[in-house]
Amino acid sequence: MTSTPTAGRDKAVYLLLWLAVALFLSYLAVAMSMPTTSVFVATSLHMGNALAGLAVGIAFFSTILTRGFAGRFADHQGGKRCMVYGLVLYVLSGVLAMAVTGMPTPWSGFGMLVLARLTLGLGESLTVVGLLAWGIGLMGHQRSGRVLSVVGMGMYGSLAAGSPLGLLLYNLGGYGLMALACTGAPLVGLAMASPVEAVPPHGGERQPVGRVIHKISDLGLVVFFQGIGFAAIGAFMPLMFLHRHWSHAAMGLTFFGIAFVLVRVLCSHLPDRLGGARVACASMVVETIGQLLLWQATGPGIALAGAFLTGCGCSMIFPAMGVEVVRRVTPQMRGTAMGGFAAFQDLAYGATGPLTGLLAEWAGDGSVFMVGCAAGLGGFFLASRLAWRERAAALTN
Repeated sequence: MTSTPTAGRDKAVYLLLWLAVALFLSYLAVAMSMPTTSVFVATSLHMGNALAGLAVGIAFFSTILTRGFAGRFADHQGGKRCMVYGLVLYVLSGVLAMAVTGMPTPWSGFGMLVLARLTLGLGESLTVVGLLAWGIGLMGHQRSGRVLSVVGMGMYGSLAAGSPLGLLLYNLGGYGLMALACTGAPLVGLAMASPVEAVPPHGGERQPVGRVIHKISDLGLVVFFQGIGFAAIGAFMPLMFLHRHWSHAAMGLTFFGIAFVLVRVLCSHLPDRLGGARVACASMVVETIGQLLLWQATGPGIALAGAFLTGCGCSMIFPAMGVEVVRRVTPQMRGTAMGGFAAFQDLAYGATGPLTGLLAEWAGDGSVFMVGCAAGLGGFFLASRLAWRERAAALTN
């Protein structure tokens, strides 16, 4: 009996969801280490907010620098191989992080921590770009918005679970126990992803990376501004709670992640129906309000509400703009394009930690969310410009 197109689609959906679960488990290596790294540097190594922010943000700088490599790797070698190599690097990063607590001096420990974070950043670049290319190959480019949404749910669902879990393990057994968990989780993801069938890479003429980035730069700038709010929460919300002696310091990323996944589940169809730019406009307004609440928070409840609204706002921007990225490039360049597109978001993540850390030293932890407000407004104006162009093009046609 021959398989029907419906059966083929059902199998592709099942495989995508299976790989998203593998990503969820593997991404715990990122999620558990994000809040605990800043706390460890500030309290155990006795270094300031600036170095705590640098330790968090340097992983994203590593990702930025390697997104182009990851995209080309996925285009030439296939998404599966790209993701598998990334998961192996996640494991290696966990091993290096376990060695941090055995270093003889705080500065040698910080150096080992930086090496672990750089390795983690490279692993993240390969893992996420590989899965996006693999998922689009399985599902077809016409359902790329769904692929982006499901991959995002795996990542940010992991952030929601991983933040309190990481701090719990940190409180129970220190940074070493948390790092051990960051080693084991991606091993499970690797075991899940390895048996899944690969999708052959597309043939055809390869365009220069610079030309591809130029085609998508306006879309990338929107996700750059979106990423600043999330990075501020990941790097400094736990420290803000600890410094103000508020309870539930671990819950900021949890509230963000719950909101993020909830909106993805309910609204993943909107970019295809309404257009990516219109969805991004509304999303940036919500994110800006969330950052405003965090900036002006007088208690933990208001701060957590701000994190929740930030998660709602951030949720749909990457898939809304990502759908347009896929439409603008040829099939054999999609991995490269998605790598370059994601690098804009990584740049926001990498720069926000150290730069706002310097601001926090001078003006307090809450001031970093003032930057998030300004970024939200910037993203709104950029998305509005894209929406106006879409409307003008539709009227012309």
